[in-house]
Amino acid sequence: MSTLRETLTAALKEAMLAKDTARRDVIRLIQSAIKQVEIDTRKEMTDDDVIVVIQREAKKRRETIDEATKAGRSDIADKEQAELVIVETFLPRQFSLEEVKAIAAEIIAEVGAAGPKDQGKVMGPLMARVKGQAAGNIVSQAVRELLNG
Repeated sequence: MSTLRETLTAALKEAMLAKDTARRDVIRLIQSAIKQVEIDTRKEMTDDDVIVVIQREAKKRRETIDEATKAGRSDIADKEQAELVIVETFLPRQFSLEEVKAIAAEIIAEVGAAGPKDQGKVMGPLMARVKGQAAGNIVSQAVRELLNG
């Protein structure tokens, strides 16, 4: 099993050989972000750490897409959407809202959460279980819907 960094390096080589400049540039941006975090923290990153960096890159692109769409800049939104598709290829499969709700229901039963005030009791264990596979806003939405409804 190769590490995520090795996967990124192999994908970069493939993109360069295929002369896929968009993919090459996005992979380089990801690698640069990873390297910057390593420099800032002065430690070697694990695959879990790399996933967090890649998720951050994906989130940046989603936010830019939203802002560009609101501003009527479809050219920027389209470019960012194309980059987001490439970034997401390096993330583990993301859980859907329904999958997160199913896991949340188990945890709600385990901790005995009864209403909206117990959201904090559920969020910690749930975030630990879906780490890297579900965005925080999806997790929060699932818990809110289950505890309020």
